[in-house]
Amino acid sequence: MAKRTAQTADTSPDLAAMSLLDDGASDFGGGMLERRSLAEQVANRVMAMIKSGNLKSGDKLPTEAQMGIAFGISRPPLREALKALTLMGVLVSRQGGRYSVTDLSPSRLVAPFNTMLSVADYDVHQQFEARTVVDLELVRLCALRASRELRQRIHTLAVDGIGFDHDPVAFRLLDIEFHQAINGGAANDLLSALAQVLYDLGLDVRRTASEMPGVIARSVNQHIAVADALVAGDAEAAVLAYRRHLEHVRDTTIQSMAAGKPQ
Repeated sequence: MAKRTAQTADTSPDLAAMSLLDDGASDFGGGMLERRSLAEQVANRVMAMIKSGNLKSGDKLPTEAQMGIAFGISRPPLREALKALTLMGVLVSRQGGRYSVTDLSPSRLVAPFNTMLSVADYDVHQQFEARTVVDLELVRLCALRASRELRQRIHTLAVDGIGFDHDPVAFRLLDIEFHQAINGGAANDLLSALAQVLYDLGLDVRRTASEMPGVIARSVNQHIAVADALVAGDAEAAVLAYRRHLEHVRDTTIQSMAAGKPQ
């Protein structure tokens, strides 16, 4: 019954997306799904199609009615799966109820993660634990992959910080450029997007911390140590220097939070 529906729909311009159902058991028409965790199974089936290339950015999915026939399920679990994929940034709902695959860019895919963190209670220890995992790998990759020109730019940004010792606003702008340059040198867009989310978390507290005496000067020296290691192509030294920098940022963030608490 599902196959016959797909063949009929395939002759209609409005239902061109139903050609997806003709690709065999590995795709939408893979037989009736098990009754347990239907929404999760649907989401996994769609994600598998995207991973395999059967669905690409911009492709329109069949209508809900057509997908319901293909999967052999009712609309409630199907809609739950589509909603979950939309929240994940994988699908986008268009006018008329048709869903399509997004551009799948790293910034879009981490957007739900960013929202989740922004509404959660800020935990400085969790933030810097996560930054340690993500940022240190980016620094390591940067030491291995960055071009000579980019390494030199990172070093210039680090040294230029010396002139911003008494200008927290200017230093914060330079700091963003420094860290983004390292992330770019790693040549991993998804890790870079995650790093940016974690960097942005708690920026209000970081603004206060950057105005504490001696904080900028120490950060600049640590930036230079990281940059020196990157220019030398020494991944181990770069990671070690960056770890010390993160510990400094974490500790001064905690101090700033403590100073801002009402007595």
